[in-house]
Amino acid sequence: MGDAEIIPIGTRGRPGRGNGGERPSAGSRSLAARTPRPRDADPADGPAPGGATPSPAADERSSGAVPPVPPGQRAPAASGAPDPGRSPARTEHRLPGPAIAPREWLAALTRTAQEMFGESWEPRLAQFLAVLRRRLTGEFVVDDFGFDAEFTDRFLLSALRPVAQKWFRIEVIGAENIPDVGGALVVSNHSGTVPVDGMMTAVTVFDHTGRHLRPLGADLVFKLPLVGDLARRGGATLACNDDAERMLREGELVGVWPEGFKGIGKPFSERYKLQRFGRGGFVSAAIRTGVPIVPTSVVGAEEIYPLVGNVPSLARLLGVPYLPITPLFPLLGPLGLIPLPSKWLIEFGEPIRTDEYDAGAADDPMLVFNVTDQVRESIQQTLYTLLMKRRSVFS
Repeated sequence: MGDAEIIPIGTRGRPGRGNGGERPSAGSRSLAARTPRPRDADPADGPAPGGATPSPAADERSSGAVPPVPPGQRAPAASGAPDPGRSPARTEHRLPGPAIAPREWLAALTRTAQEMFGESWEPRLAQFLAVLRRRLTGEFVVDDFGFDAEFTDRFLLSALRPVAQKWFRIEVIGAENIPDVGGALVVSNHSGTVPVDGMMTAVTVFDHTGRHLRPLGADLVFKLPLVGDLARRGGATLACNDDAERMLREGELVGVWPEGFKGIGKPFSERYKLQRFGRGGFVSAAIRTGVPIVPTSVVGAEEIYPLVGNVPSLARLLGVPYLPITPLFPLLGPLGLIPLPSKWLIEFGEPIRTDEYDAGAADDPMLVFNVTDQVRESIQQTLYTLLMKRRSVFS
């Protein structure tokens, strides 16, 4: 132990530092710089060692104006001066009070209700809230086919009506040919790439007769998510003879589009040329139930999505009958799905009676074919007449 080398603390074990030499080491000099100065002596005690004179700051500390600073702590800043070593104090910002008084909020809500529901806004708002409560609690009625009359009147038809009246500007001819009561079969041409004509016909029938049109749709409609549920709630059902005959016997107004996908998917060059009407199943249903057939012709739907091309391979991959290409879709993306505002004309022709046939006439293929051809010819001739009456595509 006597021969061991003594290494002073703070020298990090390197020789020549803090080893008692004449020149202080760098470590000792740094320690001296950080060591607080000794408290200044009281002036009454005489001069400080080494001849130093007490400073005015020392006088203030000694008089009690500024408390003494313990060794190793920062001296407090003077009054009104920021302390550079201390983080600024946080200031709490309180949110201001309400800028709009409750009475003004109530007046704004009242004006909004008047604009939405008219002058008699209070009973209408109460009625709307009552309907909303019934919908949320499940207190509404649907029939055996899933038809929801309240939902159709207040939501579906209300949403479609502005499109029919403002966008397509539908002009109706022969609405009096639709029976006011009892079952009837509305047979119409089909066109437009997307079956918008069926929805517009349903709105038109309801607005002119107050009756709901119960469409017969293809099975693809009811396989689509959301679309199938909306179609059921709107009164549509699968296009089969059993369902059609049951609704007709119950006095419903049933709509059918015999051209099917061949009609809405035909190219624009074949517009207003009726496709084949199938095997006449709708005629058999009408004859069995003895209800009249109302031929219906729609002009204007052909121009909303002019079909100029098709992608059959991709359509088969997606499981759809065709994949349309129009002048605006898919070139413009979602904007290409907006239909063109063509002028529409809908004419309901004179009803074709079926109650004069006997019960077995529905099983006679020749009779069914003749009635089917009669309905098709009536619609085709009316289409030609309406095209001559229409001044232009968009007016």
